Amino acid sequence: MNKQKLDPLKAHATSAKIGILLVNLGTPDAPTAQKVRPYLKQFLSDPRVIEIPKVIWWFILNLIILPIRSSASAKKYASVWIDGPEGGAPLFVHSNNQATLLQKALNTDPSHQVVVELGMRYGNPSLESVLDKLDQQGVDRLLVLPLYPQYSAATTASTYDEIFRVYKESRNPPEIRTIKHFHDHPLYIAALKAQVEEFWVLHGKPNFAQGEKLILSFHGVPKRTLNLGDPYHCECHKTGRLLRESLGLSKEEALVSFQSRFGKAEWLKPYTAPLLENLGKLGTTRVDIFCPGFPADCLETLEEIAMEGKEIFRHAGGQTYNAIACLNSQPQWIMALKAIVEEHTLGWGNKSTSEAELTLRNTRYQDLEKSLAE
Repeated sequence: MNKQKLDPLKAHATSAKIGILLVNLGTPDAPTAQKVRPYLKQFLSDPRVIEIPKVIWWFILNLIILPIRSSASAKKYASVWIDGPEGGAPLFVHSNNQATLLQKALNTDPSHQVVVELGMRYGNPSLESVLDKLDQQGVDRLLVLPLYPQYSAATTASTYDEIFRVYKESRNPPEIRTIKHFHDHPLYIAALKAQVEEFWVLHGKPNFAQGEKLILSFHGVPKRTLNLGDPYHCECHKTGRLLRESLGLSKEEALVSFQSRFGKAEWLKPYTAPLLENLGKLGTTRVDIFCPGFPADCLETLEEIAMEGKEIFRHAGGQTYNAIACLNSQPQWIMALKAIVEEHTLGWGNKSTSEAELTLRNTRYQDLEKSLAE
């Protein structure tokens, strides 16, 4: 969308069409240094991601990081890339499947169709291209759902930045609602629980009485973001606690940690890699590791956690290491997404949300009547 582009005429007499925009971080178009470099540059040039002076960072990024990391990252992407006509980067494949399944779940009434699209904050499909696609489909009410359960300025807020940057040039943008987080949504927690328990049905449950562990590893961020007021750290711990309690585990049995530390600054602790090394040195016979903050498997979960984590743990003396897959296309997760969407589109007049809307309104009226009676 650019300043010279005219928005399509929208019929005044027709009811507004609802669009759901799922947003994830993004991926390179191919597992090669040539494709990884522009993706990394766009990602690491975001001031929400790297909060240091631009002039200093420009030299570090362009003269040190990109020349070195592009090739190294390409090799890592190649190790997890999904081959075939429906393949690609795992994050895109799984996120795209989620969008397809969510649209099917929402559109049970042929006369009231909801449009669901997937956009990436960095790389393709770009948010600008997807917003344009939604506009061409006549979407006049847009719900933005970043696929980040725990809010962080570096992820969710950055998504907001880009969407409103695009619409800044639009004469007739849609009505927009945004979802900030869903870290404690009961159906999200239930889907996480089901994913862990389904793995245990197939592979047996760790012997927690013998010191075996479940690690809940979240993406790390610099500690200074917590000091500046970012709630990400607290929301990760709340998700971890709710999941741990739903599984009936203690703090000693299910541990929360943070992965992907970058640079020399202090990040949120405990760090996942040193934790795995320490457990290995203690002779821990089994570790199961799960990443609740990632609704879809990606480079970070498949390469860093599943591959590198296993090597660290076993090299230090540990034995069995299991990486539990992310939610991906799990049915309970798709139903959780559907519920989250329905809750945030209340009042938009779509029949797919009428039952949820009626239930919520009745609950509110009952609470109000009770309050007035007191």
